[in-house]
Amino acid sequence: MNKVMLIGNVGVDPDVRYVDRGVCVAQLRLATSERGYTLPNGTEVPERTEWHNVVLWRQLAEVVDKYVKKGDKLYIEGKIHTRSYEDNQGRTRYVTEIWADAMEMLTPKPQSQSPEPATA
Repeated sequence: MNKVMLIGNVGVDPDVRYVDRGVCVAQLRLATSERGYTLPNGTEVPERTEWHNVVLWRQLAEVVDKYVKKGDKLYIEGKIHTRSYEDNQGRTRYVTEIWADAMEMLTPKPQSQSPEPATA
């Protein structure tokens, strides 16, 4: 089974493009963190942050384009995909990405400020 579930923060504003026949694709960097802790012997283990390349397609990408920005907290569910390419020096490079099947926005949206009630 190839399944990934992540909760993290968007590191930079998403990159959204339209490809063949108007299909929307979004790419973003998601940071997940594990809290630091202290071992019983007193050794401090620092917080650890991992960065994930996330790819979203079609309607998910359109939602990202409209509503997601740097700093937002997201829940992402998807699959791990690894691809390779050849760089300018002819070396083979590998990229691991999460291809999202589902996304939930966890950052609360700011409430619009309502005008003060009128008094007579």
